[in-house]
Amino acid sequence: MRYIVLQALSESPKNGVEIIDATEKLSFGWWKPSPGSIYPLLNSLSEENLIQKKEDGRYELTEKGREEVGYFGSMPGHKSYTVDSVLSDMDNFISYLEDYPRSKLVPYAEKIGRISERFQKLKESLPKE
Repeated sequence: MRYIVLQALSESPKNGVEIIDATEKLSFGWWKPSPGSIYPLLNSLSEENLIQKKEDGRYELTEKGREEVGYFGSMPGHKSYTVDSVLSDMDNFISYLEDYPRSKLVPYAEKIGRISERFQKLKESLPKE
């Protein structure tokens, strides 16, 4: 949960409710943490100087927190991308979707179709070896 909270905060500052919602979104609806698990974690992350609470009540990453998220290669601009690494990541994400309950993918059928079509066009545009 620690990593998911740091990842959510790497996108933008959030209050506790927004972090709970972001966690649910990052887990594709599989998990919505309770306030009893989020707020103690936020206190712990604050004590470790990974996050700080702003005057508006939102939490944001500290420099140390950004470094920790960057360590996992998740912050935009902190990861080196190669064609091979991007394709490996995509392969992993497709494996995830293949394991996902089909009924929960139904709302995304059109988007999956568009992505599939784009991949097919890309494949067809490659020179023949």
